[in-house]
Amino acid sequence: MPFVELETNLPAERLPPGLALELCAAAADILGKPTDRMNVTVRSGLPMVLLGSAEPCAGVVVSSIGVVDSAEKNKRHSARLTDFLTAKLGLGPERIIIRFFPLEPWQIGKDRTVVTFL
Repeated sequence: MPFVELETNLPAERLPPGLALELCAAAADILGKPTDRMNVTVRSGLPMVLLGSAEPCAGVVVSSIGVVDSAEKNKRHSARLTDFLTAKLGLGPERIIIRFFPLEPWQIGKDRTVVTFL
């Protein structure tokens, strides 16, 4: 059950229509998960500074069970997510930062319990 949270200082009107759904599909493919397990949030127009600059930028947080738990996996994920975002947002790769957080099943609540018991 991956979570992908995109934050950007780009205004909403500069984002392509349907970006959340496209990001959902792309992230599902990149992480090897079905889209019906994905959770995606897109926040735009935020006051942001990346690496000391307020120029257009984006930050992404990817959290998941089992698929973001090694440098080798995250290197591949980072390249593919960055390629997707540079194409969709018109940002250079140096203006995108991605943070990966591995999760354990007991850290996700769903259906009045945690994933461990589902």
